[in-house]
Amino acid sequence: MNRLALIALIIAPHAFCCASENQLVSLAQGDFAPEFSAIDDHGETWNSIDHVGKEVVVVYFYPADMTAGCTDQACGFQKRLSEMKSAGVTVVGVSGDSAINHQLFKKAHSLKFPLLADEDGKVANAFGVPVRDGGAITTVVKGEQKTLIRGVTAQRWTFVIGLDGTIIHKNTKVDAAGDCDAVLNVVRQLTASTP
Repeated sequence: MNRLALIALIIAPHAFCCASENQLVSLAQGDFAPEFSAIDDHGETWNSIDHVGKEVVVVYFYPADMTAGCTDQACGFQKRLSEMKSAGVTVVGVSGDSAINHQLFKKAHSLKFPLLADEDGKVANAFGVPVRDGGAITTVVKGEQKTLIRGVTAQRWTFVIGLDGTIIHKNTKVDAAGDCDAVLNVVRQLTASTP
C-alpha cells in the first residue's frame, strides 16, 4: 500500500465524523424531541428529562435578552403563565445569552419561568435552529446601565413537546407578540383531542 493510500485511510473516518457532526438537524412534527440540558438563570442545570413526559414542554428560542421583540414574546408568555400551568404546560426560553443576562432580563420584566443559557448554540443545534454570531447590547436595567454579551444569536423558533416526547408543534416563522396565543391554541387542540 502506498503512502498516500495509507494517509487517506487514516483521514477518511475523521473527515466523515466531523461532517456528520456539522450536519443540520431537521426536526418535524411527530419526531422525538432531543434530550438537552443547559444552565438556567439561577446557575443550575435544567434537564429536559426532568420535564418531558410529565408535562407538555414549550421550548422557545429567541435572539437576545432585552430587545423589543424578545421582550414582547417573553412578556406574552408571562402574562398567560398561570393559564399554561393550569393546562399542564411548562415554558422555557432559550437564547445565546449568559445566565447573568437572563437574571437581568427576568428582573426587568418580572418573568417567572426558566431561561436557559445556550452561549455555544448547542441546544439550538440539537433542535436544528439556525444560529449566527453573538453580539452585545447596552441597556438600562433598574436605573443601571448594563452591557449584555451573548455567545450566539438564535433564530426565533418555537417547539411544543407532547407528553410522549414528540414534537407536536414547530413554528419557524414566529410572531413574537403572538407566540403565546399560538402555543395556547395548540395546547387547547391537544386537550380537546384527548379522550
